[in-house]
Amino acid sequence: MQFGPGHCFLTGQLVGPADTIPVFADWLQATYGLAERPIYLLDQSQTTYAALRLPLAPVLHARLATLEAEVEAAALVGPAALRALPPARLWQWLAKMFYGIFAAELVQQQEPLIKPQYPLAENVQLLQRFRAFFQLLQGLRVPTDYADFVPGSVFVLEVDSQFEAPAFEYDDDLNTLVFSIKLGNAVVVGTLVDIGFIGQAMRQVALDAQRLLHPVQVAEFKARAYYAAYLLAAVPDVYPRRPTPLDAPGAELVLDALVDDVTATIFNPWDNLAYAHTLTGLWARWNISEARILANPFQPLSLLYTPDGQPQSAAEAAVWL
Repeated sequence: MQFGPGHCFLTGQLVGPADTIPVFADWLQATYGLAERPIYLLDQSQTTYAALRLPLAPVLHARLATLEAEVEAAALVGPAALRALPPARLWQWLAKMFYGIFAAELVQQQEPLIKPQYPLAENVQLLQRFRAFFQLLQGLRVPTDYADFVPGSVFVLEVDSQFEAPAFEYDDDLNTLVFSIKLGNAVVVGTLVDIGFIGQAMRQVALDAQRLLHPVQVAEFKARAYYAAYLLAAVPDVYPRRPTPLDAPGAELVLDALVDDVTATIFNPWDNLAYAHTLTGLWARWNISEARILANPFQPLSLLYTPDGQPQSAAEAAVWL
């Protein structure tokens, strides 16, 4: 894990100043006019989408270009095509962007404009999670089989285009390794180091969300995923091994991920107040207050569901705004 210029972000080997790739791919920047748009880092400094780049060994450029081409082709078709991509490939695509932002933050925090209240490098639990994440990310470097698991939970949602929303946006939580990106009417949300636990926990909500959603409902889904990542207590142990005939054909590396789920706690207890705080942040654009969310402290307000627990349409959710 060599952060900063001069070392390939996947292999650590020395690379030249021209051996870089954009964190947000050229096709994303061109499609959504991102190149000169500002990005604000945790220390309140500013950069641009075009300026965010990752050093990469020349031998790996073709592999990452292939990944970007796969996702670009699916994004042009829409949410259904993105859902059809192998989950591990979509995870790798999200994970590369997350890594690029995380690395930029770490480098910037060496000489911050304003020292963050909670520096990333001082968060021991975060670095433990990131170590597992970095091992899983090696699937970008060599053909990898994730043995009987997915590296993270990835959800693809579809926004009802009749409701106003930005064509592109992204947000993340660096401390819990969560990343979300909106591409037109598709929203891709990934919890990046849970080896599928959050996907299992949110299985029914994810199934119920496979329909046209109001942007406020997408924000609620993200709040549930982000808060689940905050509650996740288990950090997987990742073990690399050589492939056997029983593993995926063509794999050069097999990763096993294990959690001691007999003695370990997978999720910390749910707390409605803490969840409401997360939801308030993601509902800020609609001016929905925490007090309104917790009008019933035992059942926080939901716009994905009706008060009796039935999935709610985008139009019905809009009435509440």
